[in-house]
Amino acid sequence: MHIVVIVLLEILVVIGLSRLVGVAFRWINQPLVIGEIVAGIMLGPSLLGMIAPGVAASLFPPEAIPFLNVLSQVGLIFFMFLIGLELDPKYLSGNLEVAILTSNVSIIVPFSLATILSLFIYPLVSSSDVPFTAFALFLGAAMSITAFPVLARIITENNLHRTRLGTLALTCAAVDDVTAWCILAVAIAVARNGSIDQQAILTIVESLVYIGFMFTVGRWFLKRLSHHYQRARRLSQLMMALIYGGVVASALITEYIGIHLIFGAFLLGAVIPKNEGLVRELAVKTEDFVLIFLLPVFFAYSGLRTQIGLLNRPELWGLCLLILAVAIVGKYFGTYVAARFSSIPHREASALGWLMNTRGLTELIVLNIGLELKVISPLLFTMLVIMALVTTFMTSPLLELAYPKHLIRKDVVDSHSDSDSEEINPTVVNVESSNPPYRILVPVANPTTQKGLLQLATAIAFNWRQNAIVNPLSLIELPEDYAFESTPAEAEKMISQRHQELEELIYRFRPEVRLQIQSIVRITNNVARETTQIAQIEQANLILLGWHRPAFSKNRLGGRVGQILSTADVDVAVYIDRGQQKIESILVPFSANIHDDLAIILALRLLLNKDTCTVKILQVVTDKHIKKELSYEVQTLMQQLPSSVRERIHVETVEAVEPIQAVVAASQGIDLTIAGTSRAWGIERQTLGRYTDQLAIYCRSSLLITRRYSPVTAHLTSVLADMHSPIAS
Repeated sequence: MHIVVIVLLEILVVIGLSRLVGVAFRWINQPLVIGEIVAGIMLGPSLLGMIAPGVAASLFPPEAIPFLNVLSQVGLIFFMFLIGLELDPKYLSGNLEVAILTSNVSIIVPFSLATILSLFIYPLVSSSDVPFTAFALFLGAAMSITAFPVLARIITENNLHRTRLGTLALTCAAVDDVTAWCILAVAIAVARNGSIDQQAILTIVESLVYIGFMFTVGRWFLKRLSHHYQRARRLSQLMMALIYGGVVASALITEYIGIHLIFGAFLLGAVIPKNEGLVRELAVKTEDFVLIFLLPVFFAYSGLRTQIGLLNRPELWGLCLLILAVAIVGKYFGTYVAARFSSIPHREASALGWLMNTRGLTELIVLNIGLELKVISPLLFTMLVIMALVTTFMTSPLLELAYPKHLIRKDVVDSHSDSDSEEINPTVVNVESSNPPYRILVPVANPTTQKGLLQLATAIAFNWRQNAIVNPLSLIELPEDYAFESTPAEAEKMISQRHQELEELIYRFRPEVRLQIQSIVRITNNVARETTQIAQIEQANLILLGWHRPAFSKNRLGGRVGQILSTADVDVAVYIDRGQQKIESILVPFSANIHDDLAIILALRLLLNKDTCTVKILQVVTDKHIKKELSYEVQTLMQQLPSSVRERIHVETVEAVEPIQAVVAASQGIDLTIAGTSRAWGIERQTLGRYTDQLAIYCRSSLLITRRYSPVTAHLTSVLADMHSPIAS
């Protein structure tokens, strides 16, 4: 019983730390899997064993390691089944000729370089007990493999799945995956038999026979299972038992043949008919336990075998850097040259090279098999783990450098309303202008409940004097790093569904307004960061946010809204909707700072856009504060307004002991209060300052809280310029 308690405690620590470190890596825009691999290394001799050897020995005693190995092998079997399940033949339908050439060259070049490197490092990191042929094959497989699940996630998160580059990368990765696993199967057969002898050839032939069997008899049986699912519309426990039993049986057959357990599981997943409902339900039912419980155990088991302390001499670190350089150069330049030969433009070819350089979890599987078969030594295992981490870690930043988001935006093949070719309705916009349109970005968390937010955006944006666009922005966060929902096909379904929800929201507006509302839907792993990036790419004049109370905080402002307020380099406004259906009367409390100036300017824009609207600018004076004048900018803008508009502006000063109470009282009967954040607004504490915090609670009307980024931003200048232009007159 003692060993069971130890193993369960190990699992508890592993799951907790892998999630914690994984989330931390998500924050720095890295795949979750990299954080989980690092967490496994942290629990091994490279960190915990070095700083607290007693704790490491107690937590991971030698007698518990075999149990972790068994759990990790079970996790690997079912993870490889999931990879096969996700390997949809449709990934091979587009650009197949280019993909086959590019993928094969991206394997041949690093494999050849690895073979040459083997001649140099074999005497340094191996022994005569290991056949050179097996050593060279394993090193070649490790250098040439691409992690399809991690690459698919990166493509999805960067919204590349609707671009030519994304489609090509997925096809190349799918071809690469199949080719690399075949190379690995040969390497295992050679390693187990010592050389390419008669037994090794027999193993390869038996493997080919079994593959043929699975794609004929096995596929026929699985099609029957798929037909049964189409009738039943659900996977019963009996069907799940049959499928899981098939996974284990197939794994055992490939192990008996002489390759490895994982190939049988992968093969069964690959031959399952890609019935949409069947694959989805099977993946969803399987992956949670595998990805959350079993796979972190595999990372921990790998971490226990990773000994960075073995690299204890400069020449060993030099050798590690050489391996890293060969891996990067071989994969990147092999892909780049083949892509350029296929007439792929330089920038896309470079981005494809970095994408194919992703190794991640797939590499770790290869390395563990090599270490288990004693083909690679613990020292080389550690070097190659470092190589896998570095090459995966570098993918996202180098992809951004080679193919920035604003170029991805231009290349997206999108049939929805966020197309850049959308025309502006000529009945609404009558003024010719060389200026870019006035643009408001509206992050919409829930399209079914945020009509008021979009109504306010259209009220601020649209008038007959100036081109204007409102962009409802819906960002979809994927649930996990390599879950089924993270595949590009599933992500595309979520995008289409969200577009439909936004279109239903937009359809509630008048036809002439609808044509100027252009929705944007994107996949992201960080809503706040993506929002600010899109605002910059789209050159938004204003980000208009809905207010959300943080779930785990007493502050009035927090989470994503607070992050956007503190990081966006454009003006931001936060809307607290009290349910008013119209905007006829506006109150602007004034305390003389640039955020108040933005509040007044937005109020004046609403005033210009609607002839029946009135604005009251209220300054509350106490014994400790004297009356302050409106800023020079605001006074200048007001002087440029037509007299018919200025007549609807009322500036009022009142005396009160408690300014907040006076503002709350003045908001009674008002449709919208617009307040700038406090001068010392305390965003570092995720609040808007005491003054606006109180308004968020007690204000009787709907409330718009404004934060100005720069005094030079213009919300009225172009409108007033058009009013005084010869065309307007």
